[in-house]
Amino acid sequence: MNIIPALLLACISSLAIAQTKKADAPIHELRIYHHNSAEQGKRLDAFLEKCVLPALHQQGLKDVGIFTAISNDTAKARQTYMLISYSSLRKKLDIESKIMSDKWFIDAAKEFMDSARDKQAYTRMEGMLMRGFRMFPGIRRPSLKGPREQRIYELRSYESTNERLYWNKVEMFNEGGETALFDRLGFNAVFYGEVFSGPRMPNLMYMTTFENKADRDAHWQSFRDDAEWKQLSSNPKYQKNVSRSEIIFLRPTAYSDY
Repeated sequence: MNIIPALLLACISSLAIAQTKKADAPIHELRIYHHNSAEQGKRLDAFLEKCVLPALHQQGLKDVGIFTAISNDTAKARQTYMLISYSSLRKKLDIESKIMSDKWFIDAAKEFMDSARDKQAYTRMEGMLMRGFRMFPGIRRPSLKGPREQRIYELRSYESTNERLYWNKVEMFNEGGETALFDRLGFNAVFYGEVFSGPRMPNLMYMTTFENKADRDAHWQSFRDDAEWKQLSSNPKYQKNVSRSEIIFLRPTAYSDY
């Protein structure tokens, strides 16, 4: 009997259990709406602002972030991102069921649901589900004071080549102190999440926020120069645990909750 796979599975399992209390962790949902023109983007904004967002608010979800990708300005394929946090996966399913059977929502969304194919509010929707980090489980509204149109929301995804390295990176954020370091340096984090359903796994995602582009660049320079980060990033325990990273710059819509 080959015991190596069994030992590896046990190692991965113990790392996963150590990172989060699955039953208690909030669930974050990131929806990505794809649209292909400014005209369709306006229809999508109307659908989200007048139908989806009020329906979520009626279900007690008051911290819903809605953002457009800054790359939309020059891209043919455009994206709008919606971030929602639930107390549990069961709560998410219950809320969705209630919304889809709510007469107010059915009436409000009729124009969009029954529209012709060339008048749809979006071309495709994709989504990811995440568990909140053990040391930063929920969503936090950023304390930004500058003009909304100048704010930068930075969404990052860190992929790993396998589950062992993935959980090692999650540990680096939690017990290793990377999350606390971001907090100390004033990165105004909105959430940190362990992706358990999505197109590219294993990976984690998180979002930090800044007053503007210059503020963002200054914060990341302070991060790179910080002695604690230099020590953490050189720790042999946490080497080569990210195989691919992606950065997406977002701006909040006028009707986003934050």
